[in-house]
Amino acid sequence: MAEYQITLAETDVVALLQRDGGFAALLTKVLNQVLEAQVTDHLGAQPHERSDDRQGYRNGYRARELTTRVGTLTLRVPRVRDGSFSPELFARYQRSEQAFVLALCEMVVQGVSTRKVNAIVEELCGAAISKSQVSVLCQALDPLVTAWRTRRLDAQAYPFVLVDALVVKVRLDRRVRQQAVLIATGVRADGYREILGFSVDERESTTSWDTFLRSLNERGVSGVDLVVSDDHAGLVAALGKNFPGASWQRCQAHFTRNILDACPKAHQGALAERLRALFNAPDLDTARALLRTLLDEYGEKAAKAMDTLEAGFEDAMAVLPLPSALRTRLRTTNSVERLNEEVRRRERVIRIFPNVASVERLLGAVLQEHDEAWTSGKRYLDLTGYWSWRQGQAAVRAGEPLLAFGRLAA
Repeated sequence: MAEYQITLAETDVVALLQRDGGFAALLTKVLNQVLEAQVTDHLGAQPHERSDDRQGYRNGYRARELTTRVGTLTLRVPRVRDGSFSPELFARYQRSEQAFVLALCEMVVQGVSTRKVNAIVEELCGAAISKSQVSVLCQALDPLVTAWRTRRLDAQAYPFVLVDALVVKVRLDRRVRQQAVLIATGVRADGYREILGFSVDERESTTSWDTFLRSLNERGVSGVDLVVSDDHAGLVAALGKNFPGASWQRCQAHFTRNILDACPKAHQGALAERLRALFNAPDLDTARALLRTLLDEYGEKAAKAMDTLEAGFEDAMAVLPLPSALRTRLRTTNSVERLNEEVRRRERVIRIFPNVASVERLLGAVLQEHDEAWTSGKRYLDLTGYWSWRQGQAAVRAGEPLLAFGRLAA
């Protein structure tokens, strides 16, 4: 089996991928080099090479279009004088173009198993790509991910920030270790969602969250009124330090699970329904009345659950002062959980990353892809009512934090 060396300068890859239709341009460049390598094998000689083994001569090029999932590519197909060269690439690619695009995506994005990538490309193209070339393509993505991760975030305010973490496995020092991936998303002043950034650390701790959130501030995140997260102690402490004066909304989905875990199984179903009604209360006075009823009814038969509910009630209801149209999407971290699932779908294929750099490369590419879809797609929240509400609150309580309770303390 022939081994073709695909040569792509890092600067070329970066330039191609940063422009519109960049992946199609990158794919065109790769396929044109494969065609050149195939005609060289067919003729037994390089262009202008003197060789006794030569089987014919080149006769220019013809353009041929190839329809793919990334667009229609116009390739330069080499011609030979006797017309004997007919590359198998087109037939193979047309039959399996989706798999081939995915193989190239792996080669450019994954940076994990060069053997697996090589096997797929060899099966589809009848040619292998060297390990060094795969590594070059993988590493070429790093400056793109880095540029996106470190971009400035000071163009407009982010009144709502949601944060969460997931755990991945990485091989470090010849051992498989868990690493925490910290992710922050935000809702901009114009109502569009944006992935603010991510960080990979040894564990989810006060220090790791503080470092990550501080980096968001340094990149320009401002105007934060409400932060949504679970009740991780290190995270809450870091939020108070980095977003002082903002309100903290304890994720109601996580909070519900915490309460039910402390409740006897015989009462979990009925209590779950009552909690749903509590969290859907139209205002704080109604919510507090429902809370008192729950405490009276379940105080003896589910004492631990009621202790958990009472201790976390104020933080779990911090979203209530906001306009009602915004509450559903801001009372839980479900939107970040769904994003995590998309990351998991890619991560499960890999199972164990060979190093932290490969985690950052793959997750960075996946998150950047979703960020582009969010910022160019449908508006996530209509904040017209929010800004009117905010002006009214500011007029009533000039100079004080906008949200009345659940404030993060510095």
